[in-house]
Amino acid sequence: MLNKFKNYVRILREDDCGAPAIEYGLIAALIAVIIIGAVAIVGTDLSNLFNTISSSI
Repeated sequence: MLNKFKNYVRILREDDCGAPAIEYGLIAALIAVIIIGAVAIVGTDLSNLFNTISSSI
């Protein structure tokens, strides 16, 4: 019984078929956070630029 359990644990440790999906998910989340931050920064600056242009016209 103990040998079957040890073999099962060994098989689970060696099984890494879900690892690439988790890695791709983390990369996609990081890219999304970077895009959201960039849009927030650029959006504010762009809004200020349009307000400056419209007030000077």
